[in-house]
Amino acid sequence: MNRPDDRSPLLGFGLDEERVALLVERLRRRGETVATSESLTAGLVTGLLTSVPGASAVVRGGLVVYGTDLKGSLAGVDTRLLDEHGPVDPEVARGLAEGARRRCGADWGLGLTGVAGPDPQNGVPPGVVHVAVAGPHETEVRTLRLPGSRHGVRAAAVRAAVDALVAALDRAPPG
Repeated sequence: MNRPDDRSPLLGFGLDEERVALLVERLRRRGETVATSESLTAGLVTGLLTSVPGASAVVRGGLVVYGTDLKGSLAGVDTRLLDEHGPVDPEVARGLAEGARRRCGADWGLGLTGVAGPDPQNGVPPGVVHVAVAGPHETEVRTLRLPGSRHGVRAAAVRAAVDALVAALDRAPPG
């Protein structure tokens, strides 16, 4: 049980601690791992997952690719795609998720890119977020339009990534 002076890393994300702990435990029971490649959330998803005791059994690592060039050099996103479409694009999210999975040697990869605001980026308005989950058999990308402040958009993106991985696990047979 948390003491009153403990600060939960889940505060401000609107996530139930038990939900994230169950996700980590589910991955552990399945014998599967996850890695992330995060732009707009800058490591918040990885930080959230690793706040759960025992997460080291399932979290392989995370790439913070805030700079556009790092999306290519660290996560392996095709630089032509980045040049043609910019860093906030559904296919970039796909590349981030697949790159995290491949580069970190994980069963599952999460990729997040978007605009938290307050200003547009390359013509993309604040609140546009792309979340991708790459698994052993397929990659799914979701495009969201999230309202709110910079913090609110980032927090909602973290929740969306957790929800997307849970949904992918629901659809996929164990490893």
